[in-house]
Amino acid sequence: MFFCLLHKGEEWCHQPETPRGHIILQSPPERSAEHRHVLSEASGSWDFPMRRENVTIVSEFVFQGFSSFHEHQLTLFVVFLALYILTLAGNAIIVTIVSIDRHLHTPMYFFLSMLSASETMYTLVIIPRMLSSLAGLDQPISLAGCATQMFFFITLAINNCFLLTAMGYDRYVAICNPLRYSLIMNKRVCAQLVGGACSIGLLVAVIQISSIFRLSFCDREVAHYFCDLRPVMKLSCTDTTVHDIITFIISSLVIIVPLGLVFISYLLIISTILKIASPEGRKKAFATCASHLTVVIIHYGCASIAYLKPKSENTRDQDQLISVTYTVITPLLNPVVYTLRNKEVKDALHRALGKKSLV
Repeated sequence: MFFCLLHKGEEWCHQPETPRGHIILQSPPERSAEHRHVLSEASGSWDFPMRRENVTIVSEFVFQGFSSFHEHQLTLFVVFLALYILTLAGNAIIVTIVSIDRHLHTPMYFFLSMLSASETMYTLVIIPRMLSSLAGLDQPISLAGCATQMFFFITLAINNCFLLTAMGYDRYVAICNPLRYSLIMNKRVCAQLVGGACSIGLLVAVIQISSIFRLSFCDREVAHYFCDLRPVMKLSCTDTTVHDIITFIISSLVIIVPLGLVFISYLLIISTILKIASPEGRKKAFATCASHLTVVIIHYGCASIAYLKPKSENTRDQDQLISVTYTVITPLLNPVVYTLRNKEVKDALHRALGKKSLV
């Protein structure tokens, strides 16, 4: 009768009937394939030598980008480059106009300039590498580089969400408490709101990055054009259920909470506007909110579709289309909406162009 044990990755057996209590280690008796299969199913450890697959330590990632649209790479490059230039130019114009025109030195336009600056940095984090990938110049990105890109992406995206909330609160005070507006929305309060938005973004980014980059990664090909949360987590060797839950909870909070605050602000704004007797007064009050409300709907709509949908609901191409919406198109809409729909910004642009032509 043999009793077997595992010693240094090999199976050895002994016969207890040996004289003087000596244990003689020897190779196990031959077993049939069927016998080995039964033992393997029973204990999971009888088939030897043990086969252990080599685990490759991933030190860098490669973006697959828009590989599904390989035939249209050049077209996509030209389109995205044009949108990128327009985004940078539009946001730079807003920041400059708000800075130099004294008529725009109000809390509303202070928040707008902060949003434009944040959107500019947001696009700088993602779009240049995406364009280099489309041009065939893409290089692998290190784990540290991927973590850095994801950190700034999360920080700036959440900062934008809460800046839009601050702008909604500003509109609420301006319409519902016009006599106390300058007292409530002073420089200190505005700075605190901007600082709070940035702090929340930094805090969430630290939590997410420290959670995701503790994982072990078995694959290096990211099925995306930047280091987004879900595509990177899909490369993990280990189960990511807990990380998926954490990501969903955080995404829900940073989307639903500020959106809920904006919604409450606009309920109060609308109820106040409806009490205005003059049709002209109602029209003017609605006009001051139209641009902000348009940006809010587009911004939160895209963010909700991207991060609150079920994990496997869309295909990779659909996910990339959604990502293009909130990384390329949404940052462009901010300057477009505010320059086309906002009379004060258009007047400031005309004044700036008029001064330039007189020089």
